[in-house]
Amino acid sequence: MEKVIIVEGKSDKRKIQPILKEEVEIICTNGTISLSKLDELIDELLGKDVYILVDADDSGDKLRKQFKRELPEAEHLYIDRMYREVAAAPEYHLATVLLGANLDVRTDFLEKRMN
Repeated sequence: MEKVIIVEGKSDKRKIQPILKEEVEIICTNGTISLSKLDELIDELLGKDVYILVDADDSGDKLRKQFKRELPEAEHLYIDRMYREVAAAPEYHLATVLLGANLDVRTDFLEKRMN
């Protein structure tokens, strides 16, 4: 089964890409997403494992609500609110969040926390 992670921006994508050990498609919404673009995306995502990883802020919450409504089978991943943005969260935190969703991550990112 193909896996897809939906993030808000390119900086989020750049942040999580090296942490992942498996082949996962990362799609950027670039903040908000129009309904027509969302419909297009949903058609593309049929039959895939979809994960939503957005910022812990108002625009992220809005986007998350939209996805919960339009794509109820997607799994929502949450970063700690103190980091606010995916791009600002430490790699070990993101690795833990991704691992919690059974995504294959590079273990060296998990070890960084222990040092």
